[in-house]
Amino acid sequence: AAAPPPEPALPAPLAPSRPENAGLGAVPEAASPLALAGDGGRRLRRGQLVHLMLQHLPDLAPSAREAALRRFLARPGEALAPDEIATLSGEILAVLDHPDLAPLFGPAGRAEVPLTGLVGGNVVGGLVDRLAVLPDGAGSGRVLVADYKTNRAPPASAAAVPVLYLRQMAAYRAVLAAAFPGYAVECALVWTTGARVMTLPAALLDRNAPGVAA
Repeated sequence: AAAPPPEPALPAPLAPSRPENAGLGAVPEAASPLALAGDGGRRLRRGQLVHLMLQHLPDLAPSAREAALRRFLARPGEALAPDEIATLSGEILAVLDHPDLAPLFGPAGRAEVPLTGLVGGNVVGGLVDRLAVLPDGAGSGRVLVADYKTNRAPPASAAAVPVLYLRQMAAYRAVLAAAFPGYAVECALVWTTGARVMTLPAALLDRNAPGVAA
């Protein structure tokens, strides 16, 4: 009897947080989770607060966000001075009101969205910080996806973003493009240090897409 055919290769898992070729280039230095005292601990907690507020504040009406934000930051356990509360509130609200990201924080926006898909023989799975699907009524539209980078200094430009992050966002884009054919997928990084928004050009993500050699 003829030998049975070989089993097809199983798809390989690919975590967007550790994509292939991600070792190329440095990653901005992070504040240590063990830095529980002094300025390092304050930076760490600051990043956590920004991430938490960007997750939950969009559930409130825009007119109610600032008051709720200031009440939360003024809790005794946070030990923030009035000027720190004012600065942090301004940065968080600036992200929520950023013209390029406003749809993400509107009714169509969703927080902590799990993604799974098969891209180039790899199973890609991850959790995106913010996602919005915006149909145009003609069978197409836009998908907006943003990832928050906490306790890391932002690079000078999108071209200087570490390969790790570019591969991560390109993997998310590939999964979403397959899930929403005909939609344009737009990706951005939100650096919580300074609450800076950085839109990633499509050409830059193309060069870092899954399966593309760096």
